[in-house]
Amino acid sequence: MKTRQFNTDCEGPISKNDNAMELVASCIPDGGRFFSLVSKYDDFLADVEKWPGYKAGNTLKLILPFLKAHGMTHVEMVDYSREHILLVSGAVETLRYVNQLMPSFIISTSYEPYLRALCDVVGFPYDQVYCTKVNIDAHPLGKGEGARLRALASEIARMKMISWPDEARGTEDMAPEDQGTVNRLHQIFWEEIPAMEVGRIFEEVNPVGGAEKARAIVDSLGRTGGQLADVIYVGDSITDVQAFELVKGGGGVAVSFNGNGYAVRSADICCMSKDTVVLSLLASRFHKGGRDGVVELAENWSRPSIEGVGVDEELGIQLRSISDEDFPTVKFVAQSNIGRLVEESEAFRKQVRGVEIGSLG
Repeated sequence: MKTRQFNTDCEGPISKNDNAMELVASCIPDGGRFFSLVSKYDDFLADVEKWPGYKAGNTLKLILPFLKAHGMTHVEMVDYSREHILLVSGAVETLRYVNQLMPSFIISTSYEPYLRALCDVVGFPYDQVYCTKVNIDAHPLGKGEGARLRALASEIARMKMISWPDEARGTEDMAPEDQGTVNRLHQIFWEEIPAMEVGRIFEEVNPVGGAEKARAIVDSLGRTGGQLADVIYVGDSITDVQAFELVKGGGGVAVSFNGNGYAVRSADICCMSKDTVVLSLLASRFHKGGRDGVVELAENWSRPSIEGVGVDEELGIQLRSISDEDFPTVKFVAQSNIGRLVEESEAFRKQVRGVEIGSLG
């Protein structure tokens, strides 16, 4: 049998957290709104303006000077992360199962302190993790920069949330008020902060999102000796799009788990579930039958069809314990159903993770 492998994002498929948002909310006044606007701005740059070299997930870089200005330290990042891990039901069992079944890797945009804490909790080997390396203590604030950044955070938190039409290709396609907000954010993030001493953090921190996730998949294949067709990748957001596209293009399987529109539109399989046992099942089918096995299961998804493929006893017990009301939804993504699946998955995502986190790109 080929050396197939399981690669997954962390926040969404494994945990319900958005650790970066939670860190911001814990120390910046009106931090949830501040983070949501910066995240939306990040989506705009990555998906609409498509700046050369810019990648989805850079929110985790953009917020760091503000965390620093509000007193966040490396130890506090570690302690907060460890104390606030919220796992998706079944995540511990799924990670144990798939890691015994085949080589498995977590590829996450999240900060290293969070991933280290999570690996300790779930018992997953940290040397099989790709994530955003950061030590906030290594980036000092210059004179007066803390006060200025706190004032800028307050300004950003008061801004109206930006939006744009589906066909937008730049700020010129936005409403005047949204254009003004984006242009002001351009000034803050690409003129004012880079001129600060702490602005070096933008050059020295490289979030694992977008193209970096795709590169991590390639690196993991170098460790296993496999090909892209040997990869099943699970993700849920805009940071996973390029990883999805890489895996799909190479003949592997891209699975959206409680994903937003970006994820669903880029995936082969749309999965909605409160429990990760469905990921264990999809991984098992992929291990035995590759892409064709997963697609066939998705196209004929039902309790009888699952039993018909001869699931492992451990998985069978877990599946039988799930009520009909909570039984996972698994669909093959096609042009005929993609609009409906985006709508259903985004609604389910907000139900599982909360509206604030579920609304993020």
